[in-house]
Amino acid sequence: MARVLAVALLAFIFFKFVCIPFRVKGYSMEPTYRNGGINLCFKLKYLFSTPKRGDVVTVRLAGEKVMLLKRIVATEGETVEFINGKLLINGKKLDEPYIKLPCEWNLSPRKVEKNKVYVIGDNRSVPIERHNFGQTSIKRITGVPLW
Repeated sequence: MARVLAVALLAFIFFKFVCIPFRVKGYSMEPTYRNGGINLCFKLKYLFSTPKRGDVVTVRLAGEKVMLLKRIVATEGETVEFINGKLLINGKKLDEPYIKLPCEWNLSPRKVEKNKVYVIGDNRSVPIERHNFGQTSIKRITGVPLW
């Protein structure tokens, strides 16, 4: 009985504070992450480091249950813009080998504020108005997907 309780307690701690299971809902990160896929959010990734460009992160939107899965494309102090579907960081085109579908986005330059990062999904084939993206506080980043 003690062994069962110990395993249950360890599982609770692990899945509550270390790796949170989540289901991918939506198409904004395709083809990197598929709608309906199941993954784990590793919460300890940024315990001793900071998020950087290219990282795929989970972003807490509201409460503990609602999270977005997005890619960091720019960090504090950098300028982000889209011209005819091309992402420019500080005026230079960013190489994005994970983008597989055509993009027609245009977005005027904007500077990433202090203690924030700029996040966006990998699937940019739909109109820009239908995407959740932009600056978010580093404090809202809960972790990274394990695979």
